[in-house]
Amino acid sequence: MASQGPGVGRRSPQPPKAPPLARRPASGGGRAASPGPALLPLVGWPVLLSVGVTMLRLVGELRGWAPAYFSRVPGGGLSPLGIVWLVPLVGFFVGWRLQRAGHEPPSPALAAWLPAGALVVVPAVVYALGRALDTSWTGNLSLWAAASGLALAVALAGWPALGWRLLVYAVAVRAFVVAVMGWAVWRDWGTHYDVPPPGFPAMPQLKRWLWIAVLPQATIWVAFTVALGALCGLLGWLAASRVPVRRARAARTL
Repeated sequence: MASQGPGVGRRSPQPPKAPPLARRPASGGGRAASPGPALLPLVGWPVLLSVGVTMLRLVGELRGWAPAYFSRVPGGGLSPLGIVWLVPLVGFFVGWRLQRAGHEPPSPALAAWLPAGALVVVPAVVYALGRALDTSWTGNLSLWAAASGLALAVALAGWPALGWRLLVYAVAVRAFVVAVMGWAVWRDWGTHYDVPPPGFPAMPQLKRWLWIAVLPQATIWVAFTVALGALCGLLGWLAASRVPVRRARAARTL
């Protein structure tokens, strides 16, 4: 029998695999592009902090603690213990984290001027219209709620990556406040969460809750949080861009 050739009965060598494609470095510093920090860890702690402040404020008002911090007057009496004062801190924090993840606003000028316009121009126009039309309490509140939609859209357009994260935070926190206000209205506790402002028309509990809690919290306060948070978020982004990444990482390891 004739002998087989040297290549017969053996597997032919596999062709060499192509080397994996190298990742294209992101523009600016050569860092790889990042989808950004995860949403839940980013806004989770601010939401929990805001919930904690809200519950502390409610307990303090129910127990009659220091009125300077636990005021029962409608609107809260500008108490230093309120979630409204957390908005600048949350915005700064989110802007800082976005910069560290490699994000930047499409236009820093628009990221500054659009939220500023939402905070200044829109309320000024609404106030002038309310005075000119001599609207009632509910009519004026409806006017502010409608204008808040415009203010929110303007603020989001400045830097969407920042604005949408702040919107998630605002909706989560204000939804909790609406629930607390509903509980307070139902139990008639006499806290700033359920006492209507002076001159507000008398109405049943459910209707009063819808007017003094659901409508303003879901519109006015959400728009305010996004607009002010966006301005402070831009400041956080600017501050983070001036701190070298290596120094920041070394500080976190200490």
